[in-house]
Amino acid sequence: MEQLKHECGIAMIRLLKPLEYYQEKYGTWMYGLNKLYLLMEKQHNRGQEGAGLACVKMEANPGEEYMFRERALGTGAITEIFSTVQSKFRDLTERQLADATFAKQQLPFAGEIYMGHLRYSTTGKSGLSFVHPFLRRNNWRAKNLALCGNFNLTNVDEVFADITAKGQHPRIYSDTYIMLEQVGHRLDRESERLYDEAVRRGLSGVDITQYIEKYIDVNNVLRTSAPTWDGGYVVCGLTGSGEMFSMRDPWGIRPAFWYQDDEVLVVASERPVIQTVFGLEVDQIHELLPGQAISVRKSGEMRLEQIIEPKEVRACSFERIYFSRGSDRDIYLERKALGKQLRDPILKAIDGDLAHTVFSFIPNTAEVAFYGMLDAFKAYLNQCKIAQIEALGHQPTHEELEQILSQYIRSEKVAIKDIKLRTFITEGNSRNDLAAHVYDITYGSVNAYEDNLVVIDDSIVRGTTLKESIIRILDRLHPRKIVLVSSSPQVRYPDYYGIDMANMDEFIAFRAAVELLRDRGEERAVTVIYEQCKKQLKLPVSQMVNCVKEIYRPFTDEDISRKMVDMLRPEGVTTPIEIVYQTLDGLHKACPEHKGDWYFSGDYPTPGGVKLVNKAFVNYYENVFKVNK
Repeated sequence: MEQLKHECGIAMIRLLKPLEYYQEKYGTWMYGLNKLYLLMEKQHNRGQEGAGLACVKMEANPGEEYMFRERALGTGAITEIFSTVQSKFRDLTERQLADATFAKQQLPFAGEIYMGHLRYSTTGKSGLSFVHPFLRRNNWRAKNLALCGNFNLTNVDEVFADITAKGQHPRIYSDTYIMLEQVGHRLDRESERLYDEAVRRGLSGVDITQYIEKYIDVNNVLRTSAPTWDGGYVVCGLTGSGEMFSMRDPWGIRPAFWYQDDEVLVVASERPVIQTVFGLEVDQIHELLPGQAISVRKSGEMRLEQIIEPKEVRACSFERIYFSRGSDRDIYLERKALGKQLRDPILKAIDGDLAHTVFSFIPNTAEVAFYGMLDAFKAYLNQCKIAQIEALGHQPTHEELEQILSQYIRSEKVAIKDIKLRTFITEGNSRNDLAAHVYDITYGSVNAYEDNLVVIDDSIVRGTTLKESIIRILDRLHPRKIVLVSSSPQVRYPDYYGIDMANMDEFIAFRAAVELLRDRGEERAVTVIYEQCKKQLKLPVSQMVNCVKEIYRPFTDEDISRKMVDMLRPEGVTTPIEIVYQTLDGLHKACPEHKGDWYFSGDYPTPGGVKLVNKAFVNYYENVFKVNK
């Protein structure tokens, strides 16, 4: 019900044949460019604040541009950047456009290496200067670097201090710019190492340049840069001399997949987009493993190398619940499993009265979990029917069978998203009034005052949309009871690895825990936790523990859910409301290979995450709690 801004998306293509090959086989030398467009559009869900692409032309002569970039802001950024690129070919004749040799010699973006990025801001910083890819320019092709990624570093301060101590001077304080300078510095050192080596071999002039470009090793660059990074990341890069690389964090937090044949190597954030764009079977696509890098040399040689030893794998579970496309084979089954596992607590919430219960979902991203939930109830109802028939103790009559078999699980589309809230409305009351009309209700879908209404969502995080819109519109149907269901557990902690959730008071679960402490007269506990967090921040980061967990320790999940209902109930709504959440055990059963549950459990996979959650609580206490006491 509440859209989260989250992980970015990446796409990379390395053509392994000359452009003439693709012109002859596919009818266009733009094969790589067109495939990049499709890979980015199929991942549009991963970033709607901006998009960018970079291209390297490997056969440019001195004096000719060989590295190109285009970026744009807004939800239409993908269309805009590719339209801009295509506009550069608008005045060509049909013959020129079909001439791959001409394209290589004369046209921009007619290259062999492409990299695309879709951006969601995870830092609150916006503007074209923050849109990937970032460029670091140099007169030596091998020292030119384009960088993009799906990442958020938790130790930006430490990395910044490290590179400035070496004399570097980043122009912007952001993790991407700092990473660009750090990797660029190591790329310079790698190039200079090969320069010295070439001189020792007696080479000079252009021969030195060719030697550097032949033997430069981006894995050396990653080995000397990546050990300082704390966070979840997939970082991708191109060099002006034709090197391409992508590396995944050693905890496997952020996802990446790749495919190679004799024509192309491709990397993307999500598996099904590669399947769809290249017409592949799921088993043909490989997952980039934690701490591993995939790279392609100028010669076209592909290498997989372990850059950092893998840590305990903590792949992001929210990717499975919400962020990634539901068209992935495994994700689809996992989301259905999440819905199935909610059967028993929902049954309890409706007192087992299936005959007077309507099931639905909001928003569309919860649809797959909804199908899983329905499957579970259909199977349950079948068992009930069998038991009823067996309990008759005699050969059932037609009427008895008809009465038993006519029972069914009722599902309806009770709400339809109608408009998008216009962001130019800034005045609070006006925004709240508009928010109440984001969804249209389907009148007549519920028998008023008779039916329970069960509505599933993939996550209930802040509660804002529930209070301002969803509960009010559901109440217009006059159900006997509203049961709000989340296919994910209670989101209790900020994320620091890529999602726009950083402040403690954003979470309805956290606010409910604080209110429960107030209700019990134990408000002093918040101050104690604040003091514990301040002490933690004085320790070495490797020794810190998450003290924020103490805020939840006195309460059961049900305690917090009941308090949420009190806090979210709009004025004037008297219908009984209950919130049912997925359990942590249920999450792990549904998504057994994706154990990154720090949003729910507070068990951060990296030291930097632990540090930042303690810091977030300190900020909350000093900026919010003291003020509201």
